[in-house]
Amino acid sequence: MNQKAKNLIEELKLEKHPEGGYYREVYRSEEIISEGLPRRYKSGRCLCTAIYFLLQGKDFSAFHRLKSDEIWHFYAGTALDIYVINENEELDIRSIGNSQDGDISFITVINRGQWFAAEVRDKKSFALAGCTVAPGFGFRDFELGKKDELITKYPAYKELISRLTYR
Repeated sequence: MNQKAKNLIEELKLEKHPEGGYYREVYRSEEIISEGLPRRYKSGRCLCTAIYFLLQGKDFSAFHRLKSDEIWHFYAGTALDIYVINENEELDIRSIGNSQDGDISFITVINRGQWFAAEVRDKKSFALAGCTVAPGFGFRDFELGKKDELITKYPAYKELISRLTYR
């Protein structure tokens, strides 16, 4: 394990995340929206949530999707590549990191309902990001991708899906 990553996991009190990597929720709004939400939500949601999220080495965030938009913010480490299968079934590769060189930025937005996965570009390093979700995240709004189903739907991305899914 990368020593800087290990120190951050301890200092920030991060825990294993079901999709891969480590996380800790750092904000959950107290205010709840219970009316006027889109039909995809079956009950009220808090306005917003935010987490720290860390990937290191060969860890990855497995393909998953949410019912809400998610904003990824880069904090520390090396570039993080995020693979998004957009609404046109095209693969969109986004990179967040320290630099504005080329294809790297500090922030990216994953639209609701899009399948996405992430990994650290430099396998000897780590990436610490923040993820903000609005309406707020709840595991009832989280769907972890199933390898066979995703490959059937997106056969052009079979190799990537096989590498970045658990089951």
